[in-house]
Amino acid sequence: MSFDRDAIPEDIRGYHRRTKHAPNRYAMGPGFLDWASQPNPFRRFAGARLAPLPLLDHEETAAFPGPAAAAAPVDAAALGLFLELAFGLSAWKSYENSTWALRNNPSSGNLHPTECYALLDSLAGVSEAAGLYHYAPAEHALEERAAYEAAHVLPRGGFLLALSSIAWREAWKYGERAYRYCQLDAGHAIGAAAQAAFALGWRASALTEPSDAEIAALIGLDREDAAHRREPEHPDLVMWISTEAAPAAPALDLFALIDAPRAFHGQANRLSEDHDGWPVIDLAGQFCRKPRQATKPTPTRGQWPAPIAPRVSIGRAVRKRRSAQRMDGATSMPAEIFAAMLAATLPSESNLLSAFPWATSLTLILFVHRVDGVEPGIYALQRDSDVAARLRAACRKEFEWSLIDLSGLPLYRLYAGAAEKAATKLACLQPISGKGCFSLAMIADFDHALEEDGPFAYRRLHFEAGLIGQALYLWATACGFAGTGIGCFFDDEAHELLGLSQDATQFQDVYHFTVGGAIDDARILTLPPYPDERRDRR
Repeated sequence: MSFDRDAIPEDIRGYHRRTKHAPNRYAMGPGFLDWASQPNPFRRFAGARLAPLPLLDHEETAAFPGPAAAAAPVDAAALGLFLELAFGLSAWKSYENSTWALRNNPSSGNLHPTECYALLDSLAGVSEAAGLYHYAPAEHALEERAAYEAAHVLPRGGFLLALSSIAWREAWKYGERAYRYCQLDAGHAIGAAAQAAFALGWRASALTEPSDAEIAALIGLDREDAAHRREPEHPDLVMWISTEAAPAAPALDLFALIDAPRAFHGQANRLSEDHDGWPVIDLAGQFCRKPRQATKPTPTRGQWPAPIAPRVSIGRAVRKRRSAQRMDGATSMPAEIFAAMLAATLPSESNLLSAFPWATSLTLILFVHRVDGVEPGIYALQRDSDVAARLRAACRKEFEWSLIDLSGLPLYRLYAGAAEKAATKLACLQPISGKGCFSLAMIADFDHALEEDGPFAYRRLHFEAGLIGQALYLWATACGFAGTGIGCFFDDEAHELLGLSQDATQFQDVYHFTVGGAIDDARILTLPPYPDERRDRR
């Protein structure tokens, strides 16, 4: 089946094919970076009331792995810690004449398309009435986007967190492939919210039912004051943050929250003075628009052996996390740490994947380079038995598929032998993929997911991939290693390595990741994320 990569796509499969990278042709992007139009990384709403949040100085949050912590009482300090660990700044970096912020939720190219909104009942130190707030990470404060007349509009035991994306921030650098990266970043953000919730003994759960239109109306994205017309902000999803023992989301009437008397405030800032148009990204958004969906049963989650790993506080791991730029090519990883990291990517009620309510659709193809006691080679981690069975049937017949003995994990060796060159080649020739302890490709059960959930499945496949990446980031940092997500990879070359058909979309590569010993750039100065006088010395 031939495919014209330059043709305007007619569906999301067409967008995915058009935006594939290949050794002789990369997805369409800007010819150069126009620094004069670089988007502002911080959304602000002029005229909205700003409510500064407490900024705690300590890192005494729940440790992992370990039993769930007792739920922290809901007050301004706990809310501030939650939002900081999920979406706040982790540091400022400075080199020569440039200074830029790093955040606790990672992002492709550090461009941060994801915005965060919270819908809260009355809370001392924030407001006497219920309100919709935009989180401003640079100020570590809430902007009151809308004030309700009532003090309480939500069920007891939690609050709503909504995520949205500004695709222009990614498109400025990455062009047409940026839509993919926005969805991956939303997945990382789901994991960032889940990790922050765990730190406080809370639980985060994405909601499957709401439509894009409902979310847009709920958080005001359908209003003219929400964004400049060339910088549209699109809804991603809504999460229930349970602040009590019961993690399940209660019955929520979003229409009642939308129709309840409330007054909006503020005008969104303009992020760039000039813009390049990327109509294919707009098309992808239209293809994947989410309708309201009926509630589905929660997917079955496995019970895996308790991993052996250092008991480090979530707060410490989150604040220390960095995206590695180079790996040393020498560091080796103990097998028990490798097992713990793999276990963290499997669906379970005790890890970040508990926040993901959709079906498990990704199989991890691992390139093992330097793991003690694990032979170098190519491996597959089975995250769902049915998905793995379909992938196995579609892959090369000469693969071993030998179950190896590693903490009872469903890890299968496909090929024994050095895999550094293959990993590097597939990651757009980036050495970081071959110089780590291991790297991986996330292979999606693509057609099956689209048949089940329609075009929206394209987004949730990338959500799942980003969430897996966030789990790997957190565990890598806690165990003394470093990780980085790799959004640049040669899609069809990965499929060819596995023996997958090039004329079909049954399985598709959606994300790569690598973990290892990082080489720090000593020329870059690291500065504190917030002014010292903001810290609460309790």
